[in-house]
Amino acid sequence: MIENFTTLNIQINGNSTTSNKKIVVKEIRWGIIGCGAVTEMKSGPAFNKVKNSSLIAVMRRDAEKAKDYASRHHVSKWYDDASKLINDPDVNAIYIATPPSSHEAYALAAMQAGKPVYVEKPMTTNFASAKRMMLATKETNVKLSIAHYRRAQPYFKKIKKLIDDKIIGEIRFVNLSFYKKLLSDDELSLSGNKWRVDPGISGGGLFHDLAPHQLDLMYYFFGAINYTNGISINQSRTYNADDIVAGNILFKNGILFNGLWCFNVDKENEKDICEIVGSNGSISFSFFDEQKIKINIDGKEETISFTPPHHVQQPLIEKVVEYFLDEGPNPSSAEDGAEVMRLLDSFTQF
Repeated sequence: MIENFTTLNIQINGNSTTSNKKIVVKEIRWGIIGCGAVTEMKSGPAFNKVKNSSLIAVMRRDAEKAKDYASRHHVSKWYDDASKLINDPDVNAIYIATPPSSHEAYALAAMQAGKPVYVEKPMTTNFASAKRMMLATKETNVKLSIAHYRRAQPYFKKIKKLIDDKIIGEIRFVNLSFYKKLLSDDELSLSGNKWRVDPGISGGGLFHDLAPHQLDLMYYFFGAINYTNGISINQSRTYNADDIVAGNILFKNGILFNGLWCFNVDKENEKDICEIVGSNGSISFSFFDEQKIKINIDGKEETISFTPPHHVQQPLIEKVVEYFLDEGPNPSSAEDGAEVMRLLDSFTQF
């Protein structure tokens, strides 16, 4: 795990730029640290499509890949050194899209430079690291948002509204079942998959890569948490990370959540389903498959369909830009991200 600035070779010129003097910012000028696959369509182009926002610099340790990304996406500056991007005076906000083990160090460096941060999920590798990031945003008075972008999409906002409007009455419990086939040797050989099943880089396995979306939505839907527990093991021994996880949450409002994640089934048994059961009916939906909400009340079923945004992070990026410009609340705070990390830890530290 990368835990300090020395490992990352990050240097900040001079002292923190934060001060008591109020600086009025009219446009967020983004720099991306880690312009890899996730930024190609999900997030990168959206920075230029959001009001009062532009992408002006990107960084990747492989200089040729950074240059190529900048050329293809019409970005004026590129770097192979994160400290140079952070210290670029034209950049006033940082998006961190590297693997989780470097999130903390890059975020702290950016905040010490006085530049607000939007960091990919999972927020970092564990709850202790998340708490340090959360403390840093308070100590530096620099803003930090986490890329739990599904909570801003119309599909998931509709589910929350159905819950809040008590369409199925009082919520009793939630069952989540998420099963995926075991990664093949060819899939494991890909660099984009290798780090995801390396606990030293990702914090765990595929559970740590995918479950943050799901657990953040549970927290977004149902609020404060009273109690959690879980168990995880490595059944297949295909890689070093656990590949099956079970977890329970008791929310303060009395709602019970049960989740099972298995990453070693065959193709025929893959599943992505979440069922919310209330006193008058149920709501079922998937997180990663088709965006269809099924509502069942008194034996009558209704389906509501959505089309995902072209750039799936754009709705949340819009809210983050507003927050960084002091025009709205934080749509996905450090506290939210830390709570998700606490859940990940509680499910997998058996």
